[in-house]
Amino acid sequence: MTTEEIAREVRAEQQVAVVCGRMTTEQLPGFLGGAFGEVMATVAAQGRHVAGMPFGRYVPAGDGTFDVEAGFPVDAPVVAQGRVAPSTLPGGPAVSVVHRGSYDTVAAAYELLLRSVSEAGAEPAGAPWESYLDEPGVPEPRTEVVLPYTDRPAGA
Repeated sequence: MTTEEIAREVRAEQQVAVVCGRMTTEQLPGFLGGAFGEVMATVAAQGRHVAGMPFGRYVPAGDGTFDVEAGFPVDAPVVAQGRVAPSTLPGGPAVSVVHRGSYDTVAAAYELLLRSVSEAGAEPAGAPWESYLDEPGVPEPRTEVVLPYTDRPAGA
């Protein structure tokens, strides 16, 4: 496992098309493949275009499951169809890092970003997400982990 240098940037809000679900980590691989296929088919059927790499946004639900949004950035909002819905990835300040290695070790990238934000006197602002930079089956896949943040109010 290797993790590249942390990048700090201000990101623009990005239109995305997603499939949402609640699941355990064991259910995630099967869900992602199906969700990505559904999103691509819906985007194409609506005359839209994929505008970036597939991503997953994960929010712990507190009962051992996660609320998941899985999809793609798109060039224009989609119309909800079947399980596919429009959404956005937030704009604003964010830190990111590219993790190279098994998905089983990507938690280290999250820990690195959380520590970086805290040490800078800031705090997370919304759910982080992962963009999958390589096709499935690559021996050491690259995963970009993005964490939006906000500065702590003075005196906090």
